[in-house]
Amino acid sequence: MSANDKVLIVDDEREIADLVEVYLKNENYTVFKFYNASDALACVNREKIDLAILDVMLPDMNGFVLCQKIRENHMFPIIMLTAKVEDMDKITGLTLGADDYITKPFNPLELVARVKTQLRRYTRYNTSKVTAPEFDEYDFSGLYICQNTHKCTLNEEELALTPIEFNILWYLCEHRGKVVSSEELFEVVWGEKYLDNNNTVMAHIARLREKMHEPSRKPKFVKTVWGVGYTIE
Repeated sequence: MSANDKVLIVDDEREIADLVEVYLKNENYTVFKFYNASDALACVNREKIDLAILDVMLPDMNGFVLCQKIRENHMFPIIMLTAKVEDMDKITGLTLGADDYITKPFNPLELVARVKTQLRRYTRYNTSKVTAPEFDEYDFSGLYICQNTHKCTLNEEELALTPIEFNILWYLCEHRGKVVSSEELFEVVWGEKYLDNNNTVMAHIARLREKMHEPSRKPKFVKTVWGVGYTIE
């Protein structure tokens, strides 16, 4: 972990924001803390943020909307904080571009661990430390994806993919013609054990299709094989 990693906290519950700030500063992160979305957006445009922690319920803007606005120009990891536990809320956050989701009340040490995990993944996906694959690019049917540059275009339009979205698409391209299960995708991309009823992969696939302008019912590229997984033909 670099002492220069900058973490943005946005939560109108001051005691929670203050608590998270203490724990993160204890891990040598540089913390930018705000109690509303407007000030947070100004900070994102001013500073080079490495990760954001966003509350869903904010006084001036829904946290999901804030997440969308950040994603228009920035690809750093985003963790959503919310008191809501419904699955649809989780899926909404992930499809709008969030990378992780934690519900209140939470253990601050768990949140710090999630921060470390997201930053580790982001660093790994955006450096050359990853073991070189057999091919470093794929180009077919108008889709171009390059591992070395982390560039992806569809019909010459560049796609603004998050590191996780890029890795999902890359892995499917690597295994083109084969069906990859949700369990395999999750364990390869997230590096964690897959749990039953985990909607994370489905949510990110939906977001990926949206960015590729793919119809959900009859996608051209990322296809669902019901009860099995996903494939690129």
